[in-house]
Amino acid sequence: MNSLHFTSGTGEHAVVITRVAERLWHALEDDRVVGRGYASPRPDGRIFLGIDAWQGAAFDRLAEVMLADLPTPLYTVVDETDLDLTSHWERAGFTTRRREWEYLVPTDPRVTGLGSVLPPSGVTIVAAGEAEEEPLRKVDRAIRDEVEATVGWQAMPAEVLVRPDATTLLDPAKYTVAAESDAYVGLIRVVQVTRQPRIGLIAVRAGRHRRGIARALLAHVLGSLHRSGIETASAEVNESNEAALALFEGVGARRASSNLELVRRG
Repeated sequence: MNSLHFTSGTGEHAVVITRVAERLWHALEDDRVVGRGYASPRPDGRIFLGIDAWQGAAFDRLAEVMLADLPTPLYTVVDETDLDLTSHWERAGFTTRRREWEYLVPTDPRVTGLGSVLPPSGVTIVAAGEAEEEPLRKVDRAIRDEVEATVGWQAMPAEVLVRPDATTLLDPAKYTVAAESDAYVGLIRVVQVTRQPRIGLIAVRAGRHRRGIARALLAHVLGSLHRSGIETASAEVNESNEAALALFEGVGARRASSNLELVRRG
């Protein structure tokens, strides 16, 4: 995450920007590093920027040089409550592309109401680490194509990584899946981040929507976490994803914060 620190002034020396590596810039004042900028290419081809500066002038100069060095569009992510940082990016020409709500999700079935939830008839839940990689890859590919045909895959979480040939980097240990007949029809991805698991993705094949599969996947995962002694998980949900918002809020999840994805297109 970007961070920004201010001092009372820039001193007597001008801020000089040096590109020290392909994706790293330093802001120097009197040979002291007073800021760093970095570019992080994502697997989907987008470039995300970050600036860690101790002076407002250093931030502005880093942004100016980085924007001149890199092709657009360019992206960054900020905590919506960090008004100073957001205003600096806006001054550099960035505008809000989307908002993601950070939810805290209880795992106790007495709170979520998911204790008695079962998958629909003909559907079984395959626990994390037990899914077969090839069927998992097929359902991932099918869901990716369906998302790309509607809202676009760029609307999905950044941590859903892909190889250069556009196949997802899959770790079956992170995926719980819903199986129907001889195919997988839905999945949920859980990543252990420090001590709080994060639900990074929950998706069901388009033809299987509104059958309760996503709810059953969530019930299984949250129940497993609760039995492991974990009281809360986190999830990031795009504010435009009404179905996901309803799913999480329906199990007692509460909004803890929000992030803005900003973009500069030219």
